[in-house]
Formats: sequence, C-alpha cells, structure tokens
Amino acid sequence: MKALLALIAGLVFGVGLGVSGMTQPTKVVGFLDVAGAWDPSLAFVMAGAIGVHAVGVWLAKRRTAPILGDSFAWPTQTGVDRTLVLGAGVFGVGWGLGGFCPGPGLVGAASGNLGALAFVAAMAAGMIARNATQRS
Repeated sequence: MKALLALIAGLVFGVGLGVSGMTQPTKVVGFLDVAGAWDPSLAFVMAGAIGVHAVGVWLAKRRTAPILGDSFAWPTQTGVDRTLVLGAGVFGVGWGLGGFCPGPGLVGAASGNLGALAFVAAMAAGMIARNATQRS
C-alpha cells in the first residue's frame, strides 16, 4: 500500500511539474533573469506548492502519528550553519546553470532529456561527495 501511494504521489508531482512547464530549463532561467525577460510563472508555482505544503504540515502536526507509518521524522536542526549555507549556495548555482532542481531534473531525465540526464548525474555525484565527506 505504501509503495502504491508513493507511486501515485510521484506521478501527480511529475504531471504537475510537466503541466506547469517547470521541466523546461528555459522557464527556470527566465524566472532567474530578473534584469531581462523575467518570467514570474515559477513564482506562482512555488507559491501554490508552499501553500499546499503548509496545509499538509498543519494537518500532519495535528496527528499523533502518520497514516502509513509509526512516527513522524520532523527536522531536529533549526539553526543556520555553514553546511546549510554552502549547500544552498551549491544548489542555487546548479539551479541557475542547469535550469533544473531535483524534481524537474528527474522528470526531465525520465523523458530522455540529455541536459536533465547530465544534471541528475551531477546531482548524484554531489550526493555521493557529500556523504563521503560527512563520514570523515
């Protein structure tokens, strides 16, 4: 049941990204080009996603346990540290250069987009490097 619901959630997420055009790097780059031909559509998609997420978190915090699990795994770290700032910076640079963030990158890679495949490979390499340096 968990796997089926995860598949459905992933499909809804992927379709939403595709319908909104967020799998197209030109949309992301257009959003980041505030001094040129700025495209605000990504801001509307983000605002909608944040709104849905906020309602979901509000509902989840009213429960004692998740519907399909034993306990919630809420973040424990709330402060801003060097690792968070560095990670956010690397994410932002990759987002601006590639025009993808992880979700749209995976959707684009699944469709065979070569730029998305390169992005996902670089993202995986970054995750491996982060895990390797975190262990030391």
